[in-house]
Amino acid sequence: MYCWDDAKNETNKEKHGIAFAAAALVFEGLVTEVHDTRTTYETRINAYGLIDGRLFVCTYTPRCGWRHIISLRKANKREVKHYG
Repeated sequence: MYCWDDAKNETNKEKHGIAFAAAALVFEGLVTEVHDTRTTYETRINAYGLIDGRLFVCTYTPRCGWRHIISLRKANKREVKHYG
């Protein structure tokens, strides 16, 4: 299950051209999850997975058994090389 802040979703669509609803597609296939240690106030996970054959990064935090989506974007060249 997924949840998100609607205002953050709109910002993400403007910035990255993709809505948080597409995050479910990241988790349909093989996914590599990496804990993001840059934040100390909450657990954040970067999930790397494919949408239509292209590597995407979905950043989320677990909340009450749900994935609270924080960001969804295409992976950059470095991430594609490392996780692709």
